[in-house]
Amino acid sequence: MKLPDFKKHKLDFNTGRENPPKKVLNNTSEGIKIKSHYNISEIKSLNFKNLVAGTYPFLRGPYASMYLKSPWTIRQYAGFSTAEKSNEFYKNNLKQGQKGLSIAFDLATHRGYDSDHPRVRGDVGMAGVAIDTVEDMKILFSDIPLDKMSVSMTMNGAVIPIMAFYIVAAEEQGVSPDQLSGTIQNDILKEFMVRNTYIYPPSTSMRIISDIFSFTSRNMPKFNSISISGYHMHEAGASADIELAFTLADGLEYIRAGLGAGLKIDEFVPRFSFFWGIGLNFFMEIAKMRAARVLWAKIVEQFNPTSPSSLNLRVHCQTSGYSLTEHDPFNNIARTTIEAMAAVLGGTQSLHTNAMDEALALPSEFSAKIARDTQLILKDKTDIIKSADPFGGSYFIESLTEQLIEKAWEHIKEIESYGGMTRAIELGIPKMKIEASAARKQAKIDSGKRIIVGVNAFLMDKDTDIDTLEVDNTEVRNSQIQRIVAVKEKRNESAVRDCLEELYTSVSNNTGNLLEIAIKAARNRATLGEISFAIERAAGRFIQKSRTISGIYSNEIKMDEIFLKAKDLSDRFAKKAGRRPRIMIAKLGQDGHDRGAKVIATAFADLGFDVDIGPMFQTPQEAAIQAAESDVHVLGISSLAAGHKTLVPEVLDTLKSIGRDDILVIVGGVIPKKDYGFLMGCGVAGIFGPGTVISNAAIEILNILMEAFE
Repeated sequence: MKLPDFKKHKLDFNTGRENPPKKVLNNTSEGIKIKSHYNISEIKSLNFKNLVAGTYPFLRGPYASMYLKSPWTIRQYAGFSTAEKSNEFYKNNLKQGQKGLSIAFDLATHRGYDSDHPRVRGDVGMAGVAIDTVEDMKILFSDIPLDKMSVSMTMNGAVIPIMAFYIVAAEEQGVSPDQLSGTIQNDILKEFMVRNTYIYPPSTSMRIISDIFSFTSRNMPKFNSISISGYHMHEAGASADIELAFTLADGLEYIRAGLGAGLKIDEFVPRFSFFWGIGLNFFMEIAKMRAARVLWAKIVEQFNPTSPSSLNLRVHCQTSGYSLTEHDPFNNIARTTIEAMAAVLGGTQSLHTNAMDEALALPSEFSAKIARDTQLILKDKTDIIKSADPFGGSYFIESLTEQLIEKAWEHIKEIESYGGMTRAIELGIPKMKIEASAARKQAKIDSGKRIIVGVNAFLMDKDTDIDTLEVDNTEVRNSQIQRIVAVKEKRNESAVRDCLEELYTSVSNNTGNLLEIAIKAARNRATLGEISFAIERAAGRFIQKSRTISGIYSNEIKMDEIFLKAKDLSDRFAKKAGRRPRIMIAKLGQDGHDRGAKVIATAFADLGFDVDIGPMFQTPQEAAIQAAESDVHVLGISSLAAGHKTLVPEVLDTLKSIGRDDILVIVGGVIPKKDYGFLMGCGVAGIFGPGTVISNAAIEILNILMEAFE
């Protein structure tokens, strides 16, 4: 066989001449037009040709050698009910190759409540580990040397008592604060935008962050005092440009907070780290991480730092939880692998890979091992670590990177025009932009414009059954209450009261350092709830106002056949009942992830429903009473934190006790199939898991309502 003569094609690899004509294939969620072919002419700036990793503006990586010298840190974000079970899980993971700990706390802990508080009955131990006292923290790290182990803690609302417990637990292990390494998330601004596990108003929350910056800069040189998170914006539906811009705008606000507290830029900014969510848009995610480094260097440069470390954006990544599906869950292994590759090729410093069953329940040990091994395979079985920035110089990647830089910079300038991120949050602007982005994405999925394998295309005849982890909420709560009682019996009550009063005075008079005072309180065995409430007593507890957007979902899906059918059925019901179908969307317990609830509210409003949204963090009794007072036809409960078996029956019991068991109760979110029978037996009328087409859900609900009016 004669080989072809490539010389006759006269290809010029520098200019890309004779490439086929370029065609725009589609617009991304970011509004970037993807072309069929790229060459050097696509790049407005050719600076990338002369840049190397480890040099300003760090486009190609924060460190010169990248993974050649030190691969990324393999982490697993996890916490299981009690400190004992979590400690056992952590030690087993460390034996299996994990290099750092990432601690997941339960929602009661996040929101500053002790496990014995009545508002958290369904939350204790359900989405992470319950921590009430220093004794819990000591058990959590038992036989794990804190002077040798990097510890990442996702904590924002109750960050003061958690940091205090961590420092005191280390002290009692013989480890001083200057020996501790790791990261505290401590990113409260994004809580007001998306995740909602805030406690105090923004001003007090920013004061707490400043005090932590000050304490750690003086006493904990190896510890990262903040991890500024875009992950939760990503999970809430933000496009890459919005996630990028709002996260970096948060970082800019934190710089100002540190400077306002009297710190010098090089004293605290080098300890900043960032946290990105990594989805399935493979090339966009790589470009996002590269663009972030350039933008951060540009932002920090204006403050005239003298240390190059101040300009250097370092990042932890987590694969997307939103991309995981309830249907065909084994497909989630492939999804997570693709996302993990994007994180590594984008230059992450550490990585958590989600388990395949996290759209169903808390991860099992079996699924967590697969997730962890995915990273080990990428690290040890591929050549992915042999080159810094392997995609650097790709015309496509460089073009995406440039366009993301430009789009994100415009968003940042808009935030600055309002007076910075704190003011923009007060106006509700970032939250509304993220929710609009989420509604557009959901409409594309529901209409089939965006394919989700196993959900809206290539479906299997029957679902795959897999074993999932289940936590006995009552058992964990009783165990924690017993430990709280035991701690209180042994402590010096007078010393505790003095420390708590000092905390209250410090907040009231804006004096002292809150973390220093909380450490004294922790040594005296004050509980997490007591420390949190001492601050709350002076500052108050923040209450978010719920708002909905309209028209976004319908504008994207308006010609879809199922959408039109649901809308017609809604109109028919209105004629028959004499009023529009009315639904209330409720979030029970302390779960702050409200993407699903907000998207449902937006979509149902566009389908012709009157929609009420209950305030965040309702008790079952509060939700039931509000539903009755609003005279709704349907109460929709959004559950993502595994508290459904405790909280939903209480809603149904309350409705019955007030004579309103005619209100239809439905449940959506992360509900294991094995729990469907239990909930239906309690009286739930419908359960809608991840991947449900909203219009189909509306049709099912409307059919039930129509039957009731026959």
